[in-house]
Amino acid sequence: MSYDIREMPPQVNAGLLAKAAQAETATIGHRRHMGFADRAIQGVLSANAFPAQRTAGTAVTLALPGQDSTLLHHVIQFLRPSDILVIDRQGDHKHACLGGGVAAAIKATGCAGVIIDGPCTDLPEIEDLGLPVWSRGVAPITTRLYDIGGSFNVAVCCGGAVVTPGDLVIADFSGVLILPPAEAEADIDWALGKQAGELEGHKRLLAGEKLGERTGASAMVQAKLGP
Repeated sequence: MSYDIREMPPQVNAGLLAKAAQAETATIGHRRHMGFADRAIQGVLSANAFPAQRTAGTAVTLALPGQDSTLLHHVIQFLRPSDILVIDRQGDHKHACLGGGVAAAIKATGCAGVIIDGPCTDLPEIEDLGLPVWSRGVAPITTRLYDIGGSFNVAVCCGGAVVTPGDLVIADFSGVLILPPAEAEADIDWALGKQAGELEGHKRLLAGEKLGERTGASAMVQAKLGP
């Protein structure tokens, strides 16, 4: 196996990122089914360490084989502010490729977060650094520098979602969403509009309005039941 290192992708424009950072993945999930990573990939930081519990950025991708993290150590130098590093562990859910030292190196770049289709380790150190990380939990066994190979900035699979370098990533307390930039704005604008109306809807439900009447579900059920 060899190394395949490609150019950094264009970054998602700042205006779209600012809007994306306000959109909840679960709200977009009311409209869209594609692009969501497996729900087992969740944020590892507490609300104390990462109060926002949400980040958005440009996907920079890494395919990292098995027990080897050589390429990860090398490519951290290329990360930019507002990038999100998405790591495809190619089916390995046993070895943690990111711990305290790697997290510190990534934090220094200004990178907006890391998504790992596998575990991390050294959670207290990651908490202290405040680096936003989403992973398949934690593990005590780590990768090594075996010089096996890997690919940087190629299309990868993360939790069942295809990620292309330059995609828009939104990660929050519900999970991880990957959006092609050309499709993202319509979904984000719809989500922000829905979120803006939710508070008033909650007030009406708390005041006694019936959910089935509000959504139309009761009318559907009654129509099937007949007179």
